[in-house]
Amino acid sequence: MPNFSEGRDPEVIEALRAAMSEPARLLDVHIDPDHHRSVFTLVGNEIQLVETLLHGIACARERIDLRRHEGAHPRIGAADVVPIVPLRAGHMEQARETALTLARRVGVELGLPVFLYAEVGAGRGPAFYRRGGPAELQQRIDAGGLAPDFGPQKLDARAGGVIVGARRPLIAFNVNLRGELEVARAVAELVRESGGGFPGVRALGLDLPRAGLVQVSMNVEDWEAAALHEIVERISVEAETRGAEVLGSELVGLMPAGAAVAAAGSVLRIEGFDSSRVLELRLLADEGLPGMPG
Repeated sequence: MPNFSEGRDPEVIEALRAAMSEPARLLDVHIDPDHHRSVFTLVGNEIQLVETLLHGIACARERIDLRRHEGAHPRIGAADVVPIVPLRAGHMEQARETALTLARRVGVELGLPVFLYAEVGAGRGPAFYRRGGPAELQQRIDAGGLAPDFGPQKLDARAGGVIVGARRPLIAFNVNLRGELEVARAVAELVRESGGGFPGVRALGLDLPRAGLVQVSMNVEDWEAAALHEIVERISVEAETRGAEVLGSELVGLMPAGAAVAAAGSVLRIEGFDSSRVLELRLLADEGLPGMPG
């Protein structure tokens, strides 16, 4: 699920789409002009993913210039973060190997500094590298406090660096508010794990000037421990008590079927409702297709 620092230029986005059209299969493209970011969702085996992602990162290196980039979302690279996500929990080792293969080739063949995260990066998250943006990251490298895992010691002037990792499926999920930025930041603090909120939730309060809104932008890293409908309900209550209005929510990319099923079961008040009660998912599971709940 590569995240690129471009969400406004349709020609660049189309070039990225074309670069990643094969051999892996492109499932989805999410474009956000306020975040100035695009998230692509690809599926394939190890070889297909590495080749396709190399094409996409090479395209981003040529087409995206961070020196002219302004967007709400933090970033350190044109191809900012590239997670490899196994569809089954038992496939994490293959995801790790794929991420390491990709990282080495990006460093050697594309000449970009690569930083490892999550399952191949001692548990570090992208925020560890993004703090302060590319300029501060280069200062940390020059001071000897941090070094790229692959590639050169200097960030590319145009394309920055690339964060590569392997991780479990997560849900990138945003809630848009009409209100002040301070409200979005306060609510984000309340719902994220580090602020005593939901387990596995990372959240930021962001300004969306093009839309004229503010946003609680989240990564829900453990959707079984933190149900989406409960998070949205908490955000609604906290925002309304602070004079803000919830206008809607936004899914970035795709989400696990189990998360949608859990939310539907709660809203419909169906006791014991899970993926085994959904016709299409049950049929796919019985056929043994990869990534389907069994």
